Amino acid sequence: MDRAQIILLGLPLFLFCFDILNLFTLRPPPPPPHKAPHHLQNKPPPLPKDSLAFPSQKPRDGAIGVGNTVKISFCTSCSYKGTAVTMTKMIESAFPGIDIVLSNYPPALPKRVLSKLVPVVQFGMFGLVMGGEQLFPMVGMAPPPWLYSLRANRFGTMASTWLLGNALQSFLQGTGAFEVSLNDELIFSKLEEGRFPGEIDLRDAIGRKLVNSGITGDGALWT
Repeated sequence: MDRAQIILLGLPLFLFCFDILNLFTLRPPPPPPHKAPHHLQNKPPPLPKDSLAFPSQKPRDGAIGVGNTVKISFCTSCSYKGTAVTMTKMIESAFPGIDIVLSNYPPALPKRVLSKLVPVVQFGMFGLVMGGEQLFPMVGMAPPPWLYSLRANRFGTMASTWLLGNALQSFLQGTGAFEVSLNDELIFSKLEEGRFPGEIDLRDAIGRKLVNSGITGDGALWT
């Protein structure tokens, strides 16, 4: 077995083992929400004009969102990042001082495992197309007829394997999720509603949760 064949066989095995290791490795806990220094909390910043309109409810001191955390979990493989960034800017403008965490909404474990196997199958197919005539005799088997059909059009076979594999992997990793929670309490779910949240609807939902809590994150009472 020459060096090229060793690389073609070893690379997919290495990628598979690395992905399996990452799949079951515990991730570190998220960093604690950042809090403004005490001397800055006593000086409330000016609220933007397009902030939540609750004329009779204003914080006595401190920014509206200080101490509160909004988490947006979305499907990264579905190209939802642009929408998440837009919502982040709107929330930061409407609720100064609020912490916003963006994260990927992972698919179910079986789909995650299958999506990790797709690159292994892709590189295995590349290895068969490039060196299948030498690999089958090494295991005491004659090359099957379909192998010669694949080798007759190597470029087409490898291109089709790459494109179809990527499409399958994207399908397995896609969840269609766009979930928004405030202080670990779900306030909007695209999986349940079947649509993206409107900016005004999301802003009002966050505002109502802050008002119902009765206090801002730094302890300032709403009046």
